[in-house]
Amino acid sequence: MNLEDYITAHSDVEPDYLAKLNRKTHVRMINPRMMSGHYQGRVLAMFAHMIQPKVVLEIGTFTGYSALSLAEGLPVDGVLHTIDHDDELESFLNDTFAGSEFGHKIKLHIGDALSEIDKLNEVLDLVFIDADKEQYLAYYEAVLSKVRNGGYILVDNTLWDGKVLKPVDPKDKDTILMMKFNDFIACDSRVEKVLLPVRDGLTLIRKLG
Repeated sequence: MNLEDYITAHSDVEPDYLAKLNRKTHVRMINPRMMSGHYQGRVLAMFAHMIQPKVVLEIGTFTGYSALSLAEGLPVDGVLHTIDHDDELESFLNDTFAGSEFGHKIKLHIGDALSEIDKLNEVLDLVFIDADKEQYLAYYEAVLSKVRNGGYILVDNTLWDGKVLKPVDPKDKDTILMMKFNDFIACDSRVEKVLLPVRDGLTLIRKLG
């Protein structure tokens, strides 16, 4: 048993409906590792239970695993907006959310994330960023003004398979941009932040008043 297996075994069991989505994603999708999965899903659900956000924004839906995990922790009147650019996933996602007890709390937006963020007239309690890595800084700046003082932003994949610690190939644009993003957040006086070694790196950011 490796460390991740041990951690997962000593965390809450994956809910049945998410286990089915996990299997469905591995069968039907080319890149199933893009899904949050069991362990990270439990982490996201726990954060939502702790924060009790009324309005959540997710950037990057994929097959809906992280959206449903976050929706578990929403209060009765809570809503989660999730944005994905891939219109081919729309029917898959609508079916997935419709088949979940938390699906009624989720509003799916298909389109360019920056455009959809601009249209969103909400004060955000929690944001989860897990989309196009080249746009991470743009997404961060776009949502920060919409996040309430004391609200939270979670950013996924900030360890980038450990590549942020290694000598970088000048052609490896994604790694270079991720390192620049991490450096920017580390120096941003508008927020408090901690980079957690959860799965592929999860940065927890709190907006200061």
